[in-house]
Amino acid sequence: MAQKGRPRDVKLQQLILSVSYELLLGNGYEAVTIEKIAEKAGVSKATIYKWWPNKAAVVADGFFNAAASQMPVPDTGSVMEDILIHAINLAVFMESKEGNMIAELIGQGQMNQTLMQVFREYYVKPRRAESAMILTRGINRGELSPNLDVNSSIDLLYGPLFYRLLVSGESLTPDTVRGIIMMAFNGLRNLE
Repeated sequence: MAQKGRPRDVKLQQLILSVSYELLLGNGYEAVTIEKIAEKAGVSKATIYKWWPNKAAVVADGFFNAAASQMPVPDTGSVMEDILIHAINLAVFMESKEGNMIAELIGQGQMNQTLMQVFREYYVKPRRAESAMILTRGINRGELSPNLDVNSSIDLLYGPLFYRLLVSGESLTPDTVRGIIMMAFNGLRNLE
């Protein structure tokens, strides 16, 4: 979501993203400011605003950049195994200190449409694209029906994880996730 203009200095970009991530984890979203990011990174606010339009964008970019490296997309040759690994990695991340920030960002996003838009762009869309890629590989290999509604299947598979994170507060152990995914997956396999 970075703005167009002068090309980014990659090292400086990574420094700013790292600083915004540290401040977010240490202080929470509300306490992070462009001024604090600039001061800790040793750059001007203008440098940050050249590349990101607002606080939400730079903070979300920093957070989701760090999160993506902790959740690689598996390719074991089995759609069910790939979904299980992907969902368990997501659940383990969501149960971590870093992952708890997802709930905070979603909560803050209810009052801040810019933040929610950035959250959807930087976190939701890439995660859905990963899941769609895994399911599409399964369709292409004949493991799933070619008529499978991929978007609804993603909701069915991953929706319960976010329900537990945001609503029920129940834990997301690997065994719990495995049980949820297996139930949902059995239903997907029976679709014609």
